[in-house]
Amino acid sequence: MDPQTALFQQHRPRLFGLAYRMLGTPADAEDVLHDAWLRWHAQDTAALDDPEAWLVTVTTRIALDRLRRVKTERAHYPGPWLPEPLIETEDAGSDTPEATLERDQSLTLSFLTLLERLGPDERAAFLLNEVFDYSHAEAAAILGIAENACRQRVHRARTRLREDRPRYSVDTHAQQRLLQRFVAAMEQPTLASLQALFAEDAIHISDGGGVVAATLHPLHGAERLARLYLQIAHNTRLQPLRYTLLTLNGAPALLAWAGDTLTTAIWIEGDGEHIRAIHALRHPGKLARLAATVTNQLAGTSLH
Repeated sequence: MDPQTALFQQHRPRLFGLAYRMLGTPADAEDVLHDAWLRWHAQDTAALDDPEAWLVTVTTRIALDRLRRVKTERAHYPGPWLPEPLIETEDAGSDTPEATLERDQSLTLSFLTLLERLGPDERAAFLLNEVFDYSHAEAAAILGIAENACRQRVHRARTRLREDRPRYSVDTHAQQRLLQRFVAAMEQPTLASLQALFAEDAIHISDGGGVVAATLHPLHGAERLARLYLQIAHNTRLQPLRYTLLTLNGAPALLAWAGDTLTTAIWIEGDGEHIRAIHALRHPGKLARLAATVTNQLAGTSLH
């Protein structure tokens, strides 16, 4: 590997992490890195005082331009839009700072969903400052704006996210227990057993992309969510769904399979006793890469 390629590969995890948090889909993040690589390859890297700063700046600006375009597309998306998950990679056991950052709370699907409420400029400034630990001055230089403007964007983003963040934070084992209870309730479904899973103010968000059946608007309330999942259980009684518990984006999640077909990826927010939010990714295009990765690489735990 030539030195120029080796240097790009050295910084690639950080660049991918930034692009993925900006855009919410691995394919878009890979496209951003491809464009960044082409610019890097055409650059006289020996003349750069700080190659990492150059790469982060280029990656951020490409991702920001792309996010502005896809935000317009997502405004016309049929129903809610949810991010596309990442499978834990083979180097997940690494304890490097880059690897730790890749698995931190800012990578969870719930947090990425929350980031969708920010505008592109606020999202970029917030990620650079709060997640990737660049100072306001450094983030402003990367974005090509005044430091005070960057500070204001970060403040607005932080305020909005603070208002919208879940009130409860539970550990991995508590989330796993809630998901296991959900599977048990789906295997012997009753309205009462399902309703007992959900907090009274629980919310359900589903992304079918207009391709498969999904709720086009968020559903609220334990009884409505219980009736929805009771209907799903009845609709699949001739071929019951098989569930696989695994880690997506650093947090527990469920994959629901109809035979060999991945139909849904589910992740939750809870308070330890009840599910307060449940997200169901059903878009076949988003699930295709995930299904292939799981089938080929991951030995998940099937729940019966």
